[in-house]
Parts: sequence; C-alpha cells; structure tokens
Amino acid sequence: MTTIYYIEDDENIARLVSEYLSRHGCIVTVFPTIAGAKAAFCRKLPTLTLVDWNMPDGNGRAFCQWIRAHWKELPVIFLTVRGDSTDIVCGFQNGADDYVVKPFELEVLYSRIQALLRRTRDSAAQYLSCGDISLDREKRQAYWKTEEVPLSPLEYDLLLTLLQNQGRTVTRQTLLEKLWDSNGNFVNDNTLTVTMKRLRDKLHQPRSLKTVRSVGYRMEERP
Repeated sequence: MTTIYYIEDDENIARLVSEYLSRHGCIVTVFPTIAGAKAAFCRKLPTLTLVDWNMPDGNGRAFCQWIRAHWKELPVIFLTVRGDSTDIVCGFQNGADDYVVKPFELEVLYSRIQALLRRTRDSAAQYLSCGDISLDREKRQAYWKTEEVPLSPLEYDLLLTLLQNQGRTVTRQTLLEKLWDSNGNFVNDNTLTVTMKRLRDKLHQPRSLKTVRSVGYRMEERP
C-alpha cells in the first residue's frame, strides 16, 4: 500500500489531491504545518512525500533538506505555485526528486508519483526511526539526528529489534534469544545490560529508549 504524507496548508487543494489519490489506492495524510509533519516522520515514514514550498511555519526547501539529512532515498515531490526556473532548480538542488507547478492536472500528478515509485520502490522500508534516532537497514548504519553513530554488531541488532517493535515492550528474555540467534553466539544477561548501556551512551541517552523495570525495554516517541 502506498502511503503519502502531503505537507499543504491550503485545505481545498489538500482535499482534492488526497481524495483523488485515495481513489487510486493511496493512503494520504495531510499536514498543514511542517512541525506536524516532522513529528509524523519520527513515528513512521511514508512511501512518498508531497511538499508545498510556502508553509505557515517554514518553507518546503528547508523541510526537504531535513528529510535528506535523515533519509537520502525517500521520494519527495514539490507541489508549489513557484514555477520560475530558479525555484525549480533550487528545489532539485535541495533534494526533490520531482517538481510539479500549481495548477496541475491530478492525472499528471498521479502518473509522476507512479513513475517515481517505479524507480525508488518502497524506500521507506529501508528506514526505521524514533525521535532523533534513525536506522538505515540497507547500510546497517544508525544516526542520532544527522550524526552517524558507529555501533557494534550486537548494539546494532539490539537497536534494530527495539525499533522493529516500537511502542511495544520487548522482554529481556526475548532480546537474549533474538541476539543469540542473530549472532550465533551466546549472550547472557550481563552482556545485554552492558550492551544496552553502551548503546544509550552512543545515542546520547535518548528519552525514547525506556526501561520497563524487571521486564525489559521499550522504544517509543517521547511526548
């Protein structure tokens, strides 16, 4: 299923686009502010993002830069009235994969979305994120904000397991079994405790990584 985040503060345009794309099998979520979109990105990534240039709390160019700093392959299309050649070039230079000028035909927009997804597939599946923490599964690389964080294989697998189960408590016993199986080596309770401490230190003691006393750990977006 194609999930689309549409960053647009014009209610009429947002409604027309979302209704049309929904009829073609897409799940569209509209965000009238960049702040709301960023919060959603930290919870779950979309298959593709549509971005307006002028927003009440910022601009699409800066938002596109923010996306690219975290998720380099995530498809992004600008939908904007700014149609000068300098604006279009600027949009591409700041990370856009395509640029559509308003007014536009909905059929053309949908065709461009399909063409872009044929090239990129579902890039969102490559990434997992929670708050300031993100993980690129293809590269086996973790990030805190935009900072690359070197992890040991055990630390990486621990973070991957918690992100894959975001919002759910993972028991220590489950983690012990999971980490043992993934590495082919025995992992005891003390090893898990030490690995968790090192992971927290490397990720700047994230509030999103919670300890559930006497049970295990849970990764969830902090309020």
